[in-house]
Formats: sequence, structure tokens, C-alpha cells
Amino acid sequence: MVKWQELTKTCDTYPKVTMKKTHQPPEPCSTAELEEAIKVLEGRWKILIIFHLFSAPVLRFSELRRAMVGISQKMLIQQLRDLEKHGVVARKVYPEVPPKVEYKLTKDGIALRAALKALKSWAGSRDARLSVKEGAG
Repeated sequence: MVKWQELTKTCDTYPKVTMKKTHQPPEPCSTAELEEAIKVLEGRWKILIIFHLFSAPVLRFSELRRAMVGISQKMLIQQLRDLEKHGVVARKVYPEVPPKVEYKLTKDGIALRAALKALKSWAGSRDARLSVKEGAG
């Protein structure tokens, strides 16, 4: 006798309910795309760099450094190089003394706007809920 049971893929935003035999394991959820995105954006400063580049089409290194309080020059360089390596930021060096270096978002970087705005909105609504809870206590 074959038993049937409902199985739900837990990683889907809108779960698909399927009928499968109980002796078959459910399909594994693939998080590969999400893991790749996190690798590109991981680090304390990368998302903030991207947000600053949303505000101006092109920023010089010194402008980014002034806009980002608390970041060291070394860390800013590392984070920008990593974003450039992943194709999120484009770097242009002008052959002059002192060197002039500008950064702008690539098409992939610009494509992050909606996702990062949603993240910012989520953080704002979460902070508002936490403030209400703290005030009530």
C-alpha cells in the first residue's frame, strides 16, 4: 500500500503543495543564487557604498570617503575593489597628478536599487515597531 502525504517546499515564497509518496524525500531547496548575492554584498560597508552611489551618478574616492563616516581608507579601497570585481561598481582612473578616481554603479549595481530600497523600508518599519514596543514597556 502506497501512502501519500502533502509536502511543501519551505524555501518558496508561495509554497507549492504537491502530492508525493512518503518514501521519496522532498526536493531540496536551492539557495545558490541567494548565497551568491550575499557573497557580493557581504561586509559592513558595501551596501552603504552602493546607497551613496545611488545618490550621485559618479562619485570620486574622496567624496565617498567623506560621506562614509567611520570607514578607513584601506577598508573603502578593499570594499570598492571587491564590488568592482563582482561587476557592481565601475572604476575610472584619470591619468593626472594627483590621481583622480571616480566610481559609478554598473547595470548590475543599478539593478540592486529596488532590493536595497525594500531592505531599507523593512529596516525602517522594524525600527518603528521596536520603538513602539519599547515605549509600551
